[in-house]
Amino acid sequence: MVGRKVAKAQLLGDIYETARSSIGLPVPPDAPAVSMFRLVIGEVRGLIQQRDAIEAAAEALLTDSSDYKLLRRIPGIGPINALTILAETGDLRRFGHHRQFLKFCRLDLATQQSGTFRGQTKLSKYGNARLRRTLWLAGQVAIRQRENGFRDKFERYIARDRHNADLRRKALTAITAKMARVVHAVIKTGADYRPFVEGPVPGGRTPLSRAVRA
Repeated sequence: MVGRKVAKAQLLGDIYETARSSIGLPVPPDAPAVSMFRLVIGEVRGLIQQRDAIEAAAEALLTDSSDYKLLRRIPGIGPINALTILAETGDLRRFGHHRQFLKFCRLDLATQQSGTFRGQTKLSKYGNARLRRTLWLAGQVAIRQRENGFRDKFERYIARDRHNADLRRKALTAITAKMARVVHAVIKTGADYRPFVEGPVPGGRTPLSRAVRA
């Protein structure tokens, strides 16, 4: 429950005592609260079954796809995320540069202007929202795993203030954009993802070949 192999007897005891005085109040088995709880659990189990069915279908449908296999090796990308990326983008090689793919994913920056007025620069509202959401979810999974460039980048981004909600939101956006760049690079080069930390070249950019390793 804590994520480390340490004695949890005291922690579990505290959780149990807290539950007894809050959510764990004694109720009869036929109480409305118990019926509602069972209803929610049933819905969750149904969603899990649907997810498992979609994952099995994705594996069966794309088991011979080289692009699917490459995507599955990227941290955070499971069968459903890989299926969504391929379904929403088609052939990723049609994007000559990763900036084109970022724009397609709604991850490029845009500024509203009217005459002499210049608004705040924000993420563009144009592009594929479903693909952007998929990359966002994949990034959140990746930063919870060990030994990959996504987690390293996230930790460096929030290092100066780990509890700053705005900074964490910006860090997650940066991770989403990084996920899009890596997806594009892996498919375009046909090279497997390797969990190495990205390193900038003298010009300040990360070349495509190194982006695959990042």
